[in-house]
Amino acid sequence: MYKNGEVDPAVRALEARQDEIMRKLHELKAAVEGLAKTVTTPDADLDLTVSSSLSSHSCSSATFKGVTDLDTVLGKDLGALRDIVINANPAQPPLSLLVLHSLLSQRYRVLSTVHVHSSVTSVPPQLLSCLGPRHADSYARQMFQLGFTLIWKDVPKLQMKFSVQNMCPIEGEANVARFLFKLLAPYPSDPALATLVDSWVDTAFFQLAEGSAKERSAVLRALNSALGRNPWLAGPEFSLADIACYCCVQQSGSASAAPANVQRWIKSCENLGHFSPAKLLLQ
Repeated sequence: MYKNGEVDPAVRALEARQDEIMRKLHELKAAVEGLAKTVTTPDADLDLTVSSSLSSHSCSSATFKGVTDLDTVLGKDLGALRDIVINANPAQPPLSLLVLHSLLSQRYRVLSTVHVHSSVTSVPPQLLSCLGPRHADSYARQMFQLGFTLIWKDVPKLQMKFSVQNMCPIEGEANVARFLFKLLAPYPSDPALATLVDSWVDTAFFQLAEGSAKERSAVLRALNSALGRNPWLAGPEFSLADIACYCCVQQSGSASAAPANVQRWIKSCENLGHFSPAKLLLQ
């Protein structure tokens, strides 16, 4: 092993290889421990785990022209559950995310969980059960493809965390909705059509949800005009534009006074079935 007081090069190479293996094992252990912390305490101070479910819906499904999967948007993964953690203020329930959760649950095996953060003193019962009932197999994380954790927390703006190591938090319901929709279908390949979808999403969240009465009236007229030409806001295909605008029309209290084309479109949305969770919170 030693020649002239020096370590044999073969032994030195073996030791270096062992050191590299140990370094990689420590990195893997740290990554697993970090994931465990993200899963069990996705935003540090959780007080109450309310419900956990494997969601499945028998309602009508929306058909999307494009097809996507988790690997396409989130990258390749060796079978681990992908956790999406959303902080939302119970004073402003994110209706669009409940619709998207319903659609995701039809596409993937989704482990859905609701938590209450200590910054919130009380949460209405309908918010605690908004992702469905507890599932008997919720402890078996390996059964699921996607984790959808909703935390009711006193935050000024909705936040989403997917990977605490590789991604900054996404803020705002519109941006989170865009992210989640891409797990269902790609944006239109036509740049003009993709821009149209984005424009309606921004209009929904900034003018319908947060605008004045005058702005809301102008948006309703624009919706009525667009829906007089096509069954859906971005043309013949149902899209994120319809989800965003439907939820904001309902949440702003504008549905009852909406013009004829908008009323017809609201019924078309509801016939898909995925808007039921959002409607329950409005009752």
